[in-house]
Amino acid sequence: MNKFLKEFKDRGFFYQCTNDEELSSLMDKEKIKAYIGFDCTAESLHVGSLLQIMCLRLLQKNGHRPIVLLGGGTTRIGDPSGKDKTRKILSEEEIEKNIKNIKDILKKFLDNDNPKTKPIFVNNYTWLKNLNYISFLRDIGKHFTINKMLTFDSVKLRLEREQSLSYMEFNYMILQAYDFLELNKKENCVLQIGGSDQWGNIVNGVDLIKRYSNKQSYGLTTPLITLATGAKMGKSENGAIWLDKKFLSAYDYWQFWRNTDDRDVLKFLKNFTDLEVEDIKKIENDNINDLKILLANETTAMLHGENAAKNSEQAAKEAFSGNSLGSNLPSIKINLKDINNKLDIIDLIILSKLEKSKSEIRRLIKGNAVKINDKIISDEKLIVTYEIFKENYLKLSIGKKRHLKIELD
Repeated sequence: MNKFLKEFKDRGFFYQCTNDEELSSLMDKEKIKAYIGFDCTAESLHVGSLLQIMCLRLLQKNGHRPIVLLGGGTTRIGDPSGKDKTRKILSEEEIEKNIKNIKDILKKFLDNDNPKTKPIFVNNYTWLKNLNYISFLRDIGKHFTINKMLTFDSVKLRLEREQSLSYMEFNYMILQAYDFLELNKKENCVLQIGGSDQWGNIVNGVDLIKRYSNKQSYGLTTPLITLATGAKMGKSENGAIWLDKKFLSAYDYWQFWRNTDDRDVLKFLKNFTDLEVEDIKKIENDNINDLKILLANETTAMLHGENAAKNSEQAAKEAFSGNSLGSNLPSIKINLKDINNKLDIIDLIILSKLEKSKSEIRRLIKGNAVKINDKIISDEKLIVTYEIFKENYLKLSIGKKRHLKIELD
């Protein structure tokens, strides 16, 4: 088997392929271009997109050139796959801002220097915005049957649940197939990679290329990654695990990986780090906590840099030692006026954004889960005075895993 596809399978990336034998033979003969598309519905990607990003890295590692499609056009429609209602329609300005930010994030993960493998960034709005509706129906629409489109999960599930599916969303799969055709014509792109929920859309693209130009192309999908608990990858009890440090600090990102369920650690080392599969096998019986730290350091260094990973590990040690306020902990500043206005512990936690719900904070206090400077807070009406701060700092902790340094400004 081709080296790329072998490692793709060894790392647990493989779910389905339209013709893996033919694709393997082609990738042995030549370096190809392959694309993955990213919707631009938010200002940042989260770790739910990380498996696709690792596929792009693996393509580069094996000398192939990735194409990153940023869906400036299709984001204006909204992918119905896996959704039970129509997405919010974003403004032009929001979409353009999202595209820029997502492109910056992806550049952190990819090699942008090697001219043979550096990513090609494209925005499908450049070819979708000027489509002539009549010409599109005649040239492209004739290759699609409603009968087949109704069998795809993205459509079928919505209809079975009697949930609304707009004509706009119904067109999404045709537009995605058209994207593949455009990239095949413009860039000689022969492979689309996506999540398993994109299988129908990808197959449509392969079929369209065959019918339109009689050329062979391929589709390859990755499995849906879930946590051992059954939860969807990309979310935590405190919200999405964003890849942009504006929304999630390097420390909190490190902590997410450090707190991986024991059952997921080895799988995630294969999925989300560059450690060789053979090297992972050699350490699979090592201390589980050491492996979790290795996972946290490798993933954090990949996104935020080695210094951020080291600082995060040190911050975690300080947070758990109880011997310091944690110089490397994530921090926020609050105004001295808030203290003078008799700020209570509940409002302090709200300001810190460690929790949003006052009732949940009261429950945590009753359960002895809230600490200031490593001392349990049992009084939900405690007023936070200036004297509690040590040299203008205090450490606020909720449970064993969430810690924050609060500085007086």
